[in-house]
Amino acid sequence: MQGHFSSCPLPRVLLTGVTGYVGGRLAPRLLDAGYRVRCVVRNERKLRERGWAGRPGVEVVECDLGDTKTLTRAMGGCEAAYYLVHSMQAAGAAYASEDRRLAASFAQAARHAQVGRIIYLGGLGETGQGLSEHLSSRREVEKVLADSGVPVTTFRAAMIIGSGSASFEILRYLVERLPVMITPRWVTTESQPIAIGNVLHYLTECLNVPATIGGTFDIGGPDVLSYRALMRVMTRALGLTRRIIISVPLLTPRLSSGWIHLVTPINYRLARPLAEGLRNRVVCRDQRAAELMPQRLLTVREAIEAAVHETGRGEVDSAWSDAGVVSGDPDWAGGRVFRDRREVLI
Repeated sequence: MQGHFSSCPLPRVLLTGVTGYVGGRLAPRLLDAGYRVRCVVRNERKLRERGWAGRPGVEVVECDLGDTKTLTRAMGGCEAAYYLVHSMQAAGAAYASEDRRLAASFAQAARHAQVGRIIYLGGLGETGQGLSEHLSSRREVEKVLADSGVPVTTFRAAMIIGSGSASFEILRYLVERLPVMITPRWVTTESQPIAIGNVLHYLTECLNVPATIGGTFDIGGPDVLSYRALMRVMTRALGLTRRIIISVPLLTPRLSSGWIHLVTPINYRLARPLAEGLRNRVVCRDQRAAELMPQRLLTVREAIEAAVHETGRGEVDSAWSDAGVVSGDPDWAGGRVFRDRREVLI
């Protein structure tokens, strides 16, 4: 284990997924709130270009989350531990088993290190047998973490809207590139998106609200609307002419993910589970999070317009493509332009 630790008396939290989309934005929020943030990463080089990485209170530990013994040492002295890890990009089709393995290691380490609580961001969706593999995996991770005996605060979110998020990028590219869309039936599925800023508020503020310890909270914005309606809001935000959307029952999740991969920079490994999850209605069943941690929730229009503005100005603090093994990063990772040029000689 490599790391550098300060002796500052401020409360300390452990943060995983810090090179990812949500974790990369949560770290500076926690620092602003007065916490020391111990970042667990596979490779410290991934943090070098983050503006907040050199701030006082930042501690960096290189650690494989599957190494329970090293992870236990890294958690020493932490009041809370954030689990913001997902293996969809790295593990491909085996992501569910990999997520289960890493969650079990994390939970065991948290118990041994006597961490006060685990904070986990999972997926929103109706309970029952109809959940997609992606959402079922998210629920399984919840259970594995809770089985440790360490109190778990779980937030379940649907689409997170913000510049650089995978869901936002899929929506933006589809609307920008396709004046006419032949879509699966999932365009009529209802969703309750939430702005990234609102998600970060919940993840940070819960540390100050003891009533959230051990609780599970559905989080979403004020609007419930279909994916078709989301595309229309995006169209207006981008200043484009009206898009024609025709839904057909023939496009399977496999074909849908291939379609997303073809039209957007989202790779097939990530597009497949996301496309499968679109068939599930993802709407909050209660408002306890908003009651315990009040804030102004952005509407879908406000969230999309803010994300479009940030993208246009190049002010994307973190993106879905930031996470991953350094040596395997493509040249365009983290950038705004993606070119895929292919030639076939016949």
